[in-house]
Amino acid sequence: MTEELLSDRLVFRPLSLVYLTERYVSWLNNPEVYKYLETGGNYTLEMLKDYLIEVENKKMLFWGIHIKNTDEHIGNIKIDPVNRRHGLGEYGILMGEPSQWGKGYAKEASQRILDYCFTNQNLRKITLGVVSNNAAAVHLYKSLNFEIEGVYKKHGYYQGEYADVIRMALFNPKWQPQ
Repeated sequence: MTEELLSDRLVFRPLSLVYLTERYVSWLNNPEVYKYLETGGNYTLEMLKDYLIEVENKKMLFWGIHIKNTDEHIGNIKIDPVNRRHGLGEYGILMGEPSQWGKGYAKEASQRILDYCFTNQNLRKITLGVVSNNAAAVHLYKSLNFEIEGVYKKHGYYQGEYADVIRMALFNPKWQPQ
């Protein structure tokens, strides 16, 4: 079971049906929020409900991100899928609340979850894919010490054009190759 976690300014709660809200759906339908996501808008409460049930049933490492002082839900972060045999996890983050962008919450959330996965989940490596045009995300991942492992050329269709997807990875600093 995914546990509740804390950082300096944030609280991370396991994603579940309690997150079935119009606000969450509004993020998924906001072109500024979804422009680099696979969802692409046209989300309904029923679709979100189905997704949250799937998340609960899979017992994913998936958290809602809340501001500690106000308990405001501002986004989500996950490591999924996780491959225990190879010690791998795939990182994803959604900062859904535009009024909270640019305040360092994505970096703080990422650092806390990465640390948790390396320390408590014994993962060896965390990977991610990011659309090359998403300069803010690329900057965030580089600041977290993710390194580019490869580029999928013209891999996805975003904002009316095909864009490259950069594959990045971060190794657990305590992991030693054998």
